[in-house]
Amino acid sequence: MARWEPNAPERLSKAALELFAERGYENTTVIDIAQRAGLTKSTFFRHFQDKREVLFGASTLADLLGGAVAAAPETAAPLEAVACAMDAAGREAFTAERREFSAQRRAVIGAHPELQEREALKGLALTAAMTDALRRRGVPEVTASVAAELGALAMKIAYSRWIDGTADDFGNAARRALDEVRDAVGS
Repeated sequence: MARWEPNAPERLSKAALELFAERGYENTTVIDIAQRAGLTKSTFFRHFQDKREVLFGASTLADLLGGAVAAAPETAAPLEAVACAMDAAGREAFTAERREFSAQRRAVIGAHPELQEREALKGLALTAAMTDALRRRGVPEVTASVAAELGALAMKIAYSRWIDGTADDFGNAARRALDEVRDAVGS
């Protein structure tokens, strides 16, 4: 693969997951990942701080969720604004093309406590992004926090169903999970 080809971050992520599956996370180096992707070590570091970041990326998902909450119709109630964020995640982040990558990613993370901790921190950042966006919409602090937490729980449920193949579309799975969470809270 030529070095000038586009999508270096995607190529690096794909190469990393392949190597993590073949050799294990601990036995894979940044140089290994760059070579597998047909890129240089310096190109790797232009896109990622370290090999963990290949699995977690930048704050793009948090930005996506926060932006979608902010862009929800003015009349949207807090949970509906969160549902709009789930729809955006389904359209832009959790697409059919990303399902296999996401399943492999989950397997790698599940095998390493250090990565599980990082995944939990990422989840907190996603919740914070939705909370902040709701507060900027004028939603009171407690309501914004509760709506974002319920949304994060629904997102976790939907993500699992989507990866496992029990849901074809992430956005629909997230809305169903949000309804289930809402019903559980109400009972």
